[in-house]
Amino acid sequence: MIAEIIAAGSEMLTPFRQDTNSLYLTAGLNDLGVQVAFKTIVGDNFDHLTGAARIAISRADIVIFSGGLGPTEDDLTREAAAAALGIEVHPDPAILTALYKRFAARQMIMPPNNAKQADVLDGATLLENKHGSAPGQYLDTTVDSHRKIIILLPGPPKELKPLFLEQVKPRLAASLPPRHLARRQLRMSLIPESQVDARTSPIYKKFPDVETTILAGHAEIQLHFVCAKPTLEEAQARVDELSEKIEAEMEDAIFSSNGDSLEEVVLLNLGIRHLTLASAESCTGGLLAQRLTAIPGSSRYFLGGAVVYSDALKTTFADVPATMVNNLGPVSLEVAHALAEGIRARTGASLGIAITGIAGPTPGTGPDAAKPIGLVYIALADGNQTQVKELQITGDRERVRYWSSQHALELIRHHLL
Repeated sequence: MIAEIIAAGSEMLTPFRQDTNSLYLTAGLNDLGVQVAFKTIVGDNFDHLTGAARIAISRADIVIFSGGLGPTEDDLTREAAAAALGIEVHPDPAILTALYKRFAARQMIMPPNNAKQADVLDGATLLENKHGSAPGQYLDTTVDSHRKIIILLPGPPKELKPLFLEQVKPRLAASLPPRHLARRQLRMSLIPESQVDARTSPIYKKFPDVETTILAGHAEIQLHFVCAKPTLEEAQARVDELSEKIEAEMEDAIFSSNGDSLEEVVLLNLGIRHLTLASAESCTGGLLAQRLTAIPGSSRYFLGGAVVYSDALKTTFADVPATMVNNLGPVSLEVAHALAEGIRARTGASLGIAITGIAGPTPGTGPDAAKPIGLVYIALADGNQTQVKELQITGDRERVRYWSSQHALELIRHHLL
């Protein structure tokens, strides 16, 4: 079965509010083996909401509305859902009485428009809202000989989440056929998306029962696999079989097969080998250190480092000869080499990693004036040898900085392999 989530509210069509409810609902539905195929955000317009509801009901087995159950004129979910289904709404006396009592307890007179919160779709089961005034609704019906489950939930997360968890999820679990989702994620760094797809598509196309998604961004490629089967064991077996074939094809290009980040993998491999790391960063301004120290427990393997942004600090903190910096420029193979060796010796770390480059948007000065923006040198020293990588990274300043830190982590990972 597939589901669609409709978030009602014009505020979510502005730059100031986001639909976060659908993320929570998707996770809950996935727990039940239900895949969310569509998500729609609709403003507070009756015709638009009714149209979206009709489309959703025609293509999804489960349609969940969030929001639009309040007392104001622009709260239109009940009316739109009824119109899309071709049914009526009727006031529920018990809900209406409860609303009057709620206002009376606060010594307030209930405005007439609050009465619409007692309107219920014909045939729907009311879902008590213990955290607000608008009840949810659950309708298991038939449309054109197809079973459809329509669910109306209030918009505020503090109301929606307990309603879904305590009343909707158990109903769905009891009424849906057994279905379990298994997931797997493979992550690769610094490899083109087109190359990954060219090498892996002949493999994943042989697994039509596993949904494969390729995501590109932040200097990495992610392959996501999802499979639904009557048992979790069956689903997991198919996902694992596909993952193993992809891993055999891509080999060490894959840095994680369980969703771990690149920095987590680097720290794990340092720990396995009982090694420590220190960094000297210029153009990245400590970004590499920030990424590593964001991982709990990183202090056991990452000793620290220095942001050697100025030429003088390259000498002071990492013992790079001043004449080298002045003659060759801070962005040079030789300076990167000396930075890596210097920070390793200064800190007593097993490995020293160094990054120096021109991030832009303005060019370098002095000996670096003629060098292109995006030129980066990354060096790794282990006490026996020092390797230096020259890069030409395209894009804006932030992209150059982030990709530099990614290349540095990949250089460490491959060294540890």
